[in-house]
Formats: sequence, structure tokens, C-alpha cells
Amino acid sequence: MNITFLGGTGTVTGSKYFVETSTTKILVDCGLYQGYKWLRARNREPLPLDLKSLDAIVLTHAHLDHSGFIPALYKQGFRGHVYAHQATISLCSILLPDSGHIQEDDAKFYGKHKISRHENPEPLYDKATAEACLSLFKAVDFNEEFKIGDIEIELQSAGHILGAASVILKADGKRVGFSGDVGRPDDIIMYPPKPLPPVDLLLLESTYGNRLHDKEDAFEQLAEIVNSTAKKGGALLIPSFAVGRTEAVQHMLASLMKKELIPKLPVYLDSPMAINVFNIYCEHFDLNRLSNEECLEMCNVATFTRTVDESKALSELIMPHIIIAGSGMATGGRILHHLKRLLGDYRTTVLFTGYLSGGTRGAKMLAGKDNVKIHGKWLPVKARVEVLNGLSGHGDYEDITQWLQISKLHPKTKVLLVHGEPEASESMRDHLMQHTQFDVDVAKYHEILRL
Repeated sequence: MNITFLGGTGTVTGSKYFVETSTTKILVDCGLYQGYKWLRARNREPLPLDLKSLDAIVLTHAHLDHSGFIPALYKQGFRGHVYAHQATISLCSILLPDSGHIQEDDAKFYGKHKISRHENPEPLYDKATAEACLSLFKAVDFNEEFKIGDIEIELQSAGHILGAASVILKADGKRVGFSGDVGRPDDIIMYPPKPLPPVDLLLLESTYGNRLHDKEDAFEQLAEIVNSTAKKGGALLIPSFAVGRTEAVQHMLASLMKKELIPKLPVYLDSPMAINVFNIYCEHFDLNRLSNEECLEMCNVATFTRTVDESKALSELIMPHIIIAGSGMATGGRILHHLKRLLGDYRTTVLFTGYLSGGTRGAKMLAGKDNVKIHGKWLPVKARVEVLNGLSGHGDYEDITQWLQISKLHPKTKVLLVHGEPEASESMRDHLMQHTQFDVDVAKYHEILRL
């Protein structure tokens, strides 16, 4: 068995791991590159594999950095199955078409306003292609063993978001684990990740390999930000990921209002995608901690703005209010239009809700840049910019170390770190080498590992 690292190395995006035996070839994850322009350029580069011989794709979960390149492969001719948990398929049915739609809109906008280096900018894929690729998906349950050629595969719950899994492969007498994105033991909505079985090799995420989550109470922090913004008479803009983070924020707002710890400000969820995701969370209530009552309160705390006209009407609001909109790193989506309008107002607060990849607009704002570029124009940043601690869906290096220690791994298990910025991966390698007996290294881009 050989594993080629086609993404998710040296970065937290573009996860793709090519696994091949003498008779079978599969991809574990098929994600988009996001963030720095030089990374995004990889999305346009052909993968070093023959799509006609690729048997299948196995997904750990629905986030675009793990699933978002599937429509591009479909466009190039891939027609094999995509195996994933049913909740992941439900989320992908929303996320992938939305990704295509955003790419179409951006291409049209850049072409219309002549702000692209290309005379006729084109999306990587469009909405129709993303919808078409959904016909390839096939659902598998957690702990249900299935086979692709001579590879035996099993998914087990990893926390993080609905349907998120660690993937366990068995072939050629070896067992390999792909951690996927590993959730937290004390996540606000999701259950903790299941311990791993014994494996010969573990590909382990290292997103928070050099950081510990802030111990500050997230509910108290959110209450302070809402109250201070309201006191100034300003608007609270929350760029939020449609899956996981938006639901957590609305659950927190509903809880704080119910306890009268914050005023009952108007809340607007200006994200058609996130609106659709709410139904999936309530359908899969067995996969999360929320009761039916809490699910209803989470949904009802906000007014849903589905149409473009409803979104534009928010510009007429004067009173203090809260707008939640995608995207979570402020790289696209409706949040950009609200930022263009309100970023120069000192009364505004922009509240990010989790990890911001290097090079993204959100990362630049959080770093204190005086100006950011939106739709071709440089805009001054006078708003207060904060990040809400405690909402990350990723375990930090202590969380993951504890997860490994309660798993059934042999002390000398080989661990290769993936899905992390270089500094984070190297820091996590050092930590694991000091506190465990695992043989730990950091995976390299296009490295081929022969087992």
C-alpha cells in the first residue's frame, strides 16, 4: 500500500490523500485549497493521477477543505462512488452547490468590474456541476465495515461537525488511520471523538498543534461583546461558517437572551446555506448534545433572510442589531457587503468565530491591518475586531494528546502530522515526542509513503 500526500500538508486546506494497492486506488478526502493565493492556485493544477483508474473517494466530513474539490474532479470526468456518513452527504448537498454558486457570482462580478487579471474569469466549477456530482455519493454508517476493491474501510465518529469521521483502512496486512478533523471533548454542540483502534500508521491533524484553547468562558465573552456593541449603538457582524459555528453562535445567543444576560436585539441570519443546515442538525439530533427544545430555540432566535432583496434591506437598519453571515473567514459571501458598509464605523464589532487561515481577509483583519481589500477597493478598518474563543471545532494539542492516550494505539505507533501550518505541525511533533512514545514526523507535500 502506498499513500501520496496531495494536500493538507504544510497548510490546513486542500486535504487529499491518495491510497493505492496493487488493484485499488482511492482518495481519502478531496478538499479545496483556501487562503493564500499561491495555495488557491493549486486548485487549477491537474492532480498527478489517472482519474479513470480512481475507484472511489472516502470523505471524513463535509467542510470544503475536505470535500470542495469533488465537483472539480467530476468536471474532469471522475464517476466513481464517494463514500461518507449520511449527515456528511446531507451537508455536502448544501455546501458544494453553494460553493459553485459563489464561484459563479465572483467570476461574474470580477468580469463585470474588470478587477480580474483574466479577461473572462471562470469559476473552478459551477453550481450545476456541484449538484451533478452529488449523484456519486453513497452513505455508510459509523462502524459499518465496507470494501472498495481489496481495501476494507470503516468510519468512526470524530466529533467536530455532524457526520465527521476518522477513517480506518485495512489492506496488504496494514491498518492505517486518518484522523480527519478531531473534535473537542467539551464542544458546545457535538459529542467528543471516539477513541481510535490499533493502527500501524496514523495521519493526524495538527491545526491547533501550537495553541491551547482559551479557558475564557465563551458565553461570558459573547455577552460582553453583545452588550458593549449595543451600548455604543452599533452593529455586531459575525462572519460564520454555515456548518457548526453558526449553530453554536445562535444557540449561545438564545441561551443568553433566555437568561436575560444580553438584550433581545434583532438577529438576522443572512446565509441561505446556513438556514438550510439548521434542518439537518435537527434531523440528526442523535449526533449532537442539543435537546429538541434547544434546537427550536436556536432556530427561532434569528430572522432568516433568504433572498438578495432581504439581505440588501438590512442596510436600512439603524438600531443595534446582529448579523450572522458567511463566509467564516470573510473570503466571500454576503458578509462582504455588510463589511463594506460597516467596517469603517467605530461602533461596529466584527466577531470571528474560529480559526482563520493565513492570507484570508479575516486573518488580516484580526492581525490589526488598517485597511482590507473588498471587491477591488481598499477599505479602512475602524471597527472593533475580535475572535470568539471556545467555539473551534478542533481539539487543541492537549485535547488530541489525551484522545490518543485513551485510544488503543500501540506506544510505538507511527504518526504523520497533516492539516496544519508548518509552525503548528512542528510544535505538535515536539509535544508528542516529549509526552508519548509515538514515532512522530510531519508529512510533506507530494511525499509518497510506501507501507
